[in-house]
Parts: sequence; C-alpha cells; structure tokens
Amino acid sequence: MKSSSPAEWAAVRRARLRIAVITGAIITLLVTVVGGVAHTVMVRAQNDQVWREVRYSAEYGDLTSPPVCTWLYAPGVTPLANAPKGFPLRADVDRVRGDHENLDRTVRRDDTVYLVSTRYRTDGRVVQAVFDMRFQLADRDHLWFALGVAELVGLLAAAVTGAVLGRRAVAPLVEALTRQERFVTDASHELRTPITQVYTRAQVLARQAAAQEMPDPHRAGLARLADSAGRLGEVLDDLLRSARLSADPERPSERRPVDLVALARSVVAEEAERAGARRLTVVVDGPPHPLVVEGVESALRRAVGELLSNAISHTPAGGRIEVALSRAEGTVGLAVSDTGPGLDPTAVDQLFQRFHRGSSDGARYGLGLALLREVVTRHRGTVAASGRPGHGARFTIRLPEYASTALRPARPLLTVPTWRAVGPRRGRPRPAGGPVRPGGSPR
Repeated sequence: MKSSSPAEWAAVRRARLRIAVITGAIITLLVTVVGGVAHTVMVRAQNDQVWREVRYSAEYGDLTSPPVCTWLYAPGVTPLANAPKGFPLRADVDRVRGDHENLDRTVRRDDTVYLVSTRYRTDGRVVQAVFDMRFQLADRDHLWFALGVAELVGLLAAAVTGAVLGRRAVAPLVEALTRQERFVTDASHELRTPITQVYTRAQVLARQAAAQEMPDPHRAGLARLADSAGRLGEVLDDLLRSARLSADPERPSERRPVDLVALARSVVAEEAERAGARRLTVVVDGPPHPLVVEGVESALRRAVGELLSNAISHTPAGGRIEVALSRAEGTVGLAVSDTGPGLDPTAVDQLFQRFHRGSSDGARYGLGLALLREVVTRHRGTVAASGRPGHGARFTIRLPEYASTALRPARPLLTVPTWRAVGPRRGRPRPAGGPVRPGGSPR
C-alpha cells in the first residue's frame, strides 16, 4: 500500500513508531514488575531461611561440626581452617556476655556478605555463628542476568509486535485517506469541463438577455446562474490546489526566491478592475527595494490574492484597503487591512476552518482562508487575523526572509489558473457588486 503524500507517510510512520514504543514500554514494564517481584520474594525468602539457620546454629549447633558455609566461635573451640578473617566480632561477644541479650548483625567484607548471630546459650556459653551469603548472592546475580535476557527478548518481541500492530492498525486509515484524496482529485478533474461549459453558456445567455433587453427578472436570474457556476468552479479549483498541496507539500523543484513586494503589486493590479467597480481605494505600502522570500511563486500569489479578494468582498463601497509590507527580525511581513465591518476576535481561529459556517448569517465560506493557511504553513510562515466589529480587519502573513541577499534573475510571475469570463473582460468573473467568494471570511 502506498500513501498518497509524503505528509501522510510521515504521519503513518509516526503512528507506527508510537504503537511500537507503547507496546515496548508495556512489555518492558511487565518484565520489570515481574522481575522485581520475583527478586524481592527470593531475597526475602533467602534471608528468612538463612537467619533461621544461623540463629539455630548459634543457639543449638554442634561446635565441632557446623553446617555448610557456617562457622561457630566459642571460648575453648578452635575455628575451622577455612574460617574467614576478622571473626569473631569481639565487641558483640562481650556485649552478649554482659547483658545476656542476643545480637544479630550483617557484615560486608571480602566481596561478600556475612550474617552474624551472637547468642547466649542456656549452659552459660556465648556462641557466635557466621554465615557466608556468597552462594545466595550468586543466585541473585543469576536471576538479574535472566531478567536482563528476558528484557532484551521482550524488547525484540515488542518491536516486532509493534511493527505488525502498527501496520495492521494504520493501514485502513492510510487506504481511506488515499481513496478520499483520489476521489477529490478525480471528481474535480471530471467536473471541471462540464462546469466550465455551464458557466460559459450562462454568461453568453446573460449577455444575450441584456442585448435583447429582456425583463429584469430574467437577466437577474441568468446573472445569478452564472455567478453560482463561477463559485462552483472556484471551489473545484480550491479542492485541486488542496490535493496538490497534500500530495507534494514541499515542491522543492518550484521553490525559488520571490520578491513579495513585486508580487503584491501585481496582485493588486489584477484586482484593480473589481476594486474600481466597488469604488474602493487600494494602496500598496512597501519599500522601494525587494523583500525576498523563498517559495512556490504561484502558491504565494494565491495566498496574497485570497487576502486581497477577501478584503474587497467585505469592504463597503468607497472604502479603503491597504497592503503593507515590512521586514523585521529575519522575516518578511505582508498585512492586508480594510475598513469593512470587522470581525469577532473570539472567532478568529474559526476563520481558517474549511467550510466554516458563520454564526450570524449561517453561510458557508469555502476553502479560501483554509488553503491560505496551508500555503503559509508549508512555507514555514504564520498567518494571523485581528480586528473588532465595526473597525475593519487586518490579516498578516509572516514568512522567513530569503537567506541570500542576491536575487536570482527574475522570471515572469506565474498566475494561478482562474475562472475567466468569455469576451473582453479581464480577471476573475464577478458581478459588479463583487459577491462574497466561497473562501471569504465570515465577517
């Protein structure tokens, strides 16, 4: 199975890695808990057993024939030849002899542990028993070694299990995403031609109706039909652009230095006719020198065009739109502000959601601002909106400045495919009133 985009593949790999890590952590935790419990139980059992034997030997054991790993010290008794050095503990013997209170002690010496029990026998003798824990400590080391081997085997099993579970768990999601994207792309391509034909035919009929002076309701209905077809075509364009962004988000072959000042002036020039029809003043406030960023020029043009189109759609006749460009701390900023009705600051994040439904009029607002954020994010930039009701809105894009100060030889700016009207009119087909584009923001 092959995912439809590098971004999806990266998400799939991260999901599989998380599953493998979680599975490994669970198995590791289980092995550690089981091993810790087993070690604790074994140590406690050994200690209890050994202490019982040591105390019994000190109190009742045969001084001439002590048990294995045990040495008995008493007055008048010669210790065995293999007795460890440093015993008996004279201080303990003198203390028990004086107060007749039995005393137990643990002594670490010679890379081993000795359990020492000093007892006052009923016959009046003080006997000290010393037990060497060397073999018990070796058993514990063997247990830890076995637990370590089990841990390694568990980690290996966790890696294999995690990989298998990750592949099986994520595969249906990848297939669903691939089919969804393929459907969107195929459907958009298949619908483009008939919608273009419907749109063109509706425009021709609208012009014929105007030329033949048909009744106003007929002409208005044809104009609305043409406008609806144009909107549908724009939605298809947005779906195709979104699919292309997901399929190849980086597009390194198309990345090159782009003068954002020149691009902004070009976009404003393209929208001059529409702004003039609404009697809007559009001003570009930028430095005389280039402000260069690196990216896909057509995608950046799309982002700037979306901000300007959004401002034109929401600025009343006679209003003012300002496109300001600046440079600060290694970034290039482009801000589009207008004198429109403004926006609710609490709903700023919702503006960039696909097909967001406005709270006031209940209308859908398409993919425009959502795609704008995708484009800016793919270029390692940020987009923000600010404003308040009745005081206009301001959308700001910030992109990393191009590292090199030398701009490559300029190429003609590429334009993103748009739905064009037949006949002499230039630019995107819109009624003189400038309808709200499906991607506009809910302000």
